[in-house]
Amino acid sequence: MTNATLNATTSGFASWFSRFERWMDERGKGAWIAAMILGFIFFWPIGLALLAYMIWSKGMFDKKRKKCGNIRAAMKSSGNAAFDAYKTDTLRRLEEEQDSFETFLQRLRDAKDKAEFDQFMAERARKAREADIDPDAVRA
Repeated sequence: MTNATLNATTSGFASWFSRFERWMDERGKGAWIAAMILGFIFFWPIGLALLAYMIWSKGMFDKKRKKCGNIRAAMKSSGNAAFDAYKTDTLRRLEEEQDSFETFLQRLRDAKDKAEFDQFMAERARKAREADIDPDAVRA
């Protein structure tokens, strides 16, 4: 095989793979995970290759790294004491608001759970009353 043929074949594969990678990235992590699972189901080396690629490329961990970088940047001093005090106060206030909101959401979830449970118990009591009234409704 000549060098030109080898380069054309390699660049064709690279082009195909980069198009496939871009297409998968547009669909998100779920598409990568689904492709990996299907790869394991139909032909395990493909699933293993996709898993290795996802780990090697670090594409699955980009958001976590960016988030950690943002936290570090937020804690870094700007050199201006007044601005740093303002930033610290603002971050503290935002954390308090987030805690308040999470508490509020938990109360909403608890209220919804209680309402669903009360509805279940009311239906159960209604069915029990109906069973006592109608002897044909009693199941063996």
